[in-house]
Amino acid sequence: MATKIRRAYYYNTRVRDRPGEAYKRLSQLKTLGVNLVAFVLFPEGPLNTRITLFPEDTAKLAHEAGKAGWKIDGPHAALLVQGDDELGALEGIHETLYQADVNVAISSGVADGRGGFGYVLYVEPEDYEKAVKALGV
Repeated sequence: MATKIRRAYYYNTRVRDRPGEAYKRLSQLKTLGVNLVAFVLFPEGPLNTRITLFPEDTAKLAHEAGKAGWKIDGPHAALLVQGDDELGALEGIHETLYQADVNVAISSGVADGRGGFGYVLYVEPEDYEKAVKALGV
């Protein structure tokens, strides 16, 4: 598979930092028929956890989360990269962004164990369109 880069949109929600909170949200999303393409948990202070949700269908997530009474913010823009897991798979992407003077604010990736990888790139909102253009998205 060639490397594929696409626009991705995400929403954030916050929960108390205690066992089962991510499970409860994921279970609700499953029941509501909301499919995710990426999911990130991140601590926010000593008591809370931020859940970042990358839905396949942003409108559906926003609608269903609203009906469920969740407080969400977004959508926010990021880039989702998928491709073959090979030595240096991300180097060219970062070189292109560097040459375009785009700073990667946050990133997270994983190899899937079957020869592929997924990678999420967050850039500052003011650099998003410059990154999209540089990467040919």
